[in-house]
Amino acid sequence: MMGRLKTRTSQFMIDISVLMLAFFLAMLVRFDWAVPRVMFRQLMIVLPYVVLLQYAFLSGFGITRFSWRYISLRDTVRIFTAIASVTTLLVALRFLSPLLVDRFPLARYGIVPLGVLLGDFVLSFIGLTGVRALRRILGERLASNQHRPEQSPHVPTLLVGAGQGGVLIAQEIARRPDLGILPVAFVDDDPVKQGAVIQGIKVQGTTKELLRLAQRHGAEQALITTSNAPGSAIRRITESCKEAGLAVKIVPGAYEIVGGRVNLSRIREVAIEDLLRREQVKLDTESVADVVRGQPVVVTGAGGSIGSELCRQVAAYRPSRLVLVERAENNMFEIHCELRGRFPDLEVVPCVADITDVPRITQVFRDHRPMIVFHAAAHKHVPMMEWNPAEAVKNNVLGTQVVADLADSLAVERFVMVSTDKAVNPTSVMGATKRAAELYVQALSLRSATHFSTVRFGNVLGSTGSVIPIFRQQIRNGGPITVTHPDMTRYFMTIPEAAQLIMQAGALSQGGETFILDMGQPVRIIDLAHDLIRLSGLEPDKDIEVRFTGVRPGEKLFEELSTMSEGIERTTHPKIFTGTYESPHLPALRAQFETLAGLCKTANPDAIRRILTEVVPEYGGDGAESEPPSRPSRTIRESKSMEGA
Repeated sequence: MMGRLKTRTSQFMIDISVLMLAFFLAMLVRFDWAVPRVMFRQLMIVLPYVVLLQYAFLSGFGITRFSWRYISLRDTVRIFTAIASVTTLLVALRFLSPLLVDRFPLARYGIVPLGVLLGDFVLSFIGLTGVRALRRILGERLASNQHRPEQSPHVPTLLVGAGQGGVLIAQEIARRPDLGILPVAFVDDDPVKQGAVIQGIKVQGTTKELLRLAQRHGAEQALITTSNAPGSAIRRITESCKEAGLAVKIVPGAYEIVGGRVNLSRIREVAIEDLLRREQVKLDTESVADVVRGQPVVVTGAGGSIGSELCRQVAAYRPSRLVLVERAENNMFEIHCELRGRFPDLEVVPCVADITDVPRITQVFRDHRPMIVFHAAAHKHVPMMEWNPAEAVKNNVLGTQVVADLADSLAVERFVMVSTDKAVNPTSVMGATKRAAELYVQALSLRSATHFSTVRFGNVLGSTGSVIPIFRQQIRNGGPITVTHPDMTRYFMTIPEAAQLIMQAGALSQGGETFILDMGQPVRIIDLAHDLIRLSGLEPDKDIEVRFTGVRPGEKLFEELSTMSEGIERTTHPKIFTGTYESPHLPALRAQFETLAGLCKTANPDAIRRILTEVVPEYGGDGAESEPPSRPSRTIRESKSMEGA
């Protein structure tokens, strides 16, 4: 506290001294260093009032609160605006003073020569920005000396991307010699930037010239500085670097660049998630904020991959209360602690509960009266649910029925169910149960005031039990990597992107929609395996064997996001579509669900599959496909093409 007070006091004294000196110098310059005695006396009387008025304007613009060490262009603009404002006021007083002298004799002191005022404006601005810039330079020099080891090998590095991220990274490298990075050239595909010098580093070519530039400068590695580059661009750059014999590193993402600073300690090797990265989703944040802000929100499955990310993003929009529903206490503990730390002013309520426990879930809903429900709780592992169909039905079907019925009876405003592409033409118990849950939500929406909707998408990168963590573990174990079929494909999306689009779809909902997220192009799993092996510095089938094991029970070669019977319609968001469908009959569904509930108690898997086939006629009920079809019924991109035809 004392240190902060001391800093503020010293900064106050420096600012006052700079302002006084600027006014005094402006006066001397205006009169060619020979100020008339009468004018000198008058200006000395005016000086303290001018300086205090200037400092008051600086405080009013918040400039006195800025850290001098991190002065930026924005801070400089605010200093300019503050000094210009006070100078404008002084000039106005200068012209008004002669008119007021007869009634107010003291007004004669306001007759300050315009040359003095304008000179004071220029010198004050130069002085205030100069002392702050000097403090920043000295601070960076001191930090650089503190970080500098006695001997630090510097790796010649090509910086790929000369945009904002590249500029910030070049600045940070200059501050941090301990990083051991020696930038030798910028590489950028923008022809306008060719030949430009940024932070003393010249843009010397495009990514097609990486080999030439590496040989010319003796570069040993390339650093991708474009934090939001799509996966296709990163893949192309990575392949070019490999041909040039360069190691490749990357800045993880835009979240690493905050407030004009970049955290170079997070630079890492290129990962598979980078190669699959898509264009950043642009959200209509206002529409999401209008729906969530100030409302009590429930998230079921709050400890899961999607559920926990939904909690993080919902919390950022400041609901009145965020209620976490999760039956796994360890997962609940982790997300609850994280949210309490990140959002200390938000009421976060952890409710350890099973969505199939009707009395407990009823108590949670009645106690907290949510207006928005994000239903992410579900069993999702296909082979596991083939072995345990009763559990899949209890959680995915009957649990959804419990939560949806409560939302309806308690007049929840919006209910968003998280579904999966495995619900389309399902060949697995898991997919069939999710499709049954979709049908129930659709049927309930026809007679409810609640805006019920479903959001359907494909695989998410990095979720628990997904293919990428499994492949990584197999590589660590020395192989083999096991792939079920050479033609197996899947859609992929990052967890944050999926959560963002779920929230956006919820904001768009008018009731009864099945929202379908544009997952981009499907990815061949064998290609994914090869990429992971190469990113580990190994070669497929040479260092790590790739072994085909055959399609597992309930597994499909491809995933579909919609059926041929569902018409695809655009929404106002370019990444979200809606599927149209025939409305299911709610009483019939409830009767079938009651039958399923009875069968779950007897754990009769064949009977459960038979009833699931009645609920979801497109479900075969016999596990994996015996003859893999040649292609999916339709993709989102094909549907969009058909629309435009």
